[in-house]
Formats: sequence, structure tokens, C-alpha cells
Amino acid sequence: MSAGRRDPDPREEQVRRMLDGPHPVLPPDLAAQAVRHGGRRLRLRRALQRTAGWLLALVLVAFLVWIGVEQPWATEPAQVTPPLEGW
Repeated sequence: MSAGRRDPDPREEQVRRMLDGPHPVLPPDLAAQAVRHGGRRLRLRRALQRTAGWLLALVLVAFLVWIGVEQPWATEPAQVTPPLEGW
């Protein structure tokens, strides 16, 4: 018995048989279909990113206008004068 020899793994043999077997036939225009599909996905992704950018810019402008008009950091002026005491 040789020291480097081991029993063959049944899973390895099964994979080897599958790889040596007949391969499925691919459509001749598979690459062209993949290019078209990838182009569509790329255009869709760019359109979504562009739309998201415009929406983010619109929200930012609306927020800045609201901040400028409302000025939420400023306290409201008192409507009633404090009573005079101690005269």
C-alpha cells in the first residue's frame, strides 16, 4: 500500500462523470441576448439613480425653503407682557 494513495471519494467521482458527460446545447444568440439584457438593466439602474438624485435634491430644496420661512430655531415673541410687580 502506498502512503500517498487514498480511496476515491464517491462525490468526486460523481462530479467527474457529470463533467465528462454531454453538455447542453446553448442558443447561438446567447451572447447577444445577454448584452441586450445587460444594457436594459444598466439603463434602468441609471434612470433610477437619476430619479433618486432629483428627488433628493427636491427634498433638500423644500427643506431649505421651510427652514428659511419657519425659522424653527427662533423663539416666538411673547404675546403678553409680564406683569409689573413690586411698584
